[in-house]
Amino acid sequence: MVPFTLERFGGDQSVNALNLRLQHGQHCAQNHCIRASRDRIGRSAFTLFAGFTTLLLALLPSVQASTRMDDAMVTTTKNWIDTVEHGYADNNGVKIHFAKSGLTDEQAPLVVMIHGFPDYWYSWRDQMQVLGDDYAVVAIDQRGYNLSDQPEALAAYSMVNLVGDVAAVIRHLGRSSAVVVGHDWGGAVAWQVAFNLPQMVDQLIILNLPHPNGINRELASNAEQQQNSSYARTFIAGDVNDPDILFGQPMTAANLAGWVSDADAKPHYIAAFERSSFSGMLNFYKANYPDPERPRPMDANDTLPQLPMPVLMFHGLEDTALHSDGLNNTWDWIDNTLTLVTVPGAGHFVQQDASAIVSSTMRWWLAMQNQ
Repeated sequence: MVPFTLERFGGDQSVNALNLRLQHGQHCAQNHCIRASRDRIGRSAFTLFAGFTTLLLALLPSVQASTRMDDAMVTTTKNWIDTVEHGYADNNGVKIHFAKSGLTDEQAPLVVMIHGFPDYWYSWRDQMQVLGDDYAVVAIDQRGYNLSDQPEALAAYSMVNLVGDVAAVIRHLGRSSAVVVGHDWGGAVAWQVAFNLPQMVDQLIILNLPHPNGINRELASNAEQQQNSSYARTFIAGDVNDPDILFGQPMTAANLAGWVSDADAKPHYIAAFERSSFSGMLNFYKANYPDPERPRPMDANDTLPQLPMPVLMFHGLEDTALHSDGLNNTWDWIDNTLTLVTVPGAGHFVQQDASAIVSSTMRWWLAMQNQ
C-alpha cells in the first residue's frame, strides 16, 4: 500500500527526463461530500457521490449484498482464466508481463490496469471480465512481481522506470494511448503517467490512492495519516529478512497473501508471490517514498500540472492506510470532470471488496465518456 506519489518528469513529456517533486496542497475544512472539478472552459462540471448515493444505488447491488461477484462469477472466472492471453513488453531490457482479455480488434479501445502492493495482475479479474465486452483489457505485473522481470538495483524501481513500463506496454500493443487504471502503487504510477505523458491517457481511473497534493498535505498535517503510514518507514529502513518487517510478521508469500479473502484466489496469490521479488516490492518504497526529514513545503513553483483528461476515483472508506481526507480538493487539480465514488464498508482493496460496484461503475462511466 502506498500513501503518495512524488515524481514529475521534464516538460518534454519524456520518461527519460526526471525531476523529483513533492507537492503540498492547501488544507480543506470539508471531508468527502461534494466532489467537483472544472472542465476545460471553466464551467462547473461535477458528479455527486456521497457514499455512493441514489442513482447508482438503484442500478447496482449494494455493498452489503455484493461485496464481490456472486458464485456464478466465481465459476465464470475459473473458465475465463483459461482464455486470457499473456505477453511481454520490453522497457530498456526489463520485460513486463501482461495478461490480456476482451476484444481482439486492434481498433478496440484499450484499458491498461496497474496493481499495487502486495498484488499482481489477477487483482483485476472481475473488472477485466466486465469490461471485456467493449474493450481490449490488459493488466500488467509491475516489475518485481510474478512473471515480470525483477531487477536487483534500487534505482530500477524509481518512478521514471515504473511509468516507462506502462508506456512500453501501450506501445507494444501498437497503441498511442489507453484508459489507464491504477490501485495503490499502481495508482501512484497511473497519476504520474497522466502528469507526464497526458497524451497517452484517454481517461484516468484511480482506486484508493488520493492525488499527490492531497496525500502529501495529509502526511504533513494529519496525525492519523502519519500513523497509518508508519509501516512504510519500516519498509524503508528494514530488510526482507527482518522477522517483523511485514506488519509484525516475516515477509513470506503466505503472509503477503493474508489480505486475500477469496478462497479460490488465495492459492493463485501465494504462487504469484513465490515467483516475486520481496526486495523488489520493498524497493518501490525505498526508491520513491519521501524522506520524513525532507523540508516542507516545496517552492511554490514546484507544482504538478492540471490534468486535462476525465478522472474517475474510487475510495473504500474502511481503508486503514490512506485517510479519506486526502480526497479533499481533488477537483481543484483537474481541468476536466471528476467523478468520485466513496464506498462504505469497503477497504483498501476496493476493486475486490466492492467488486460489483467498481466493475459496473467503470463500465458505466467509460460508456458516458464516449457519448
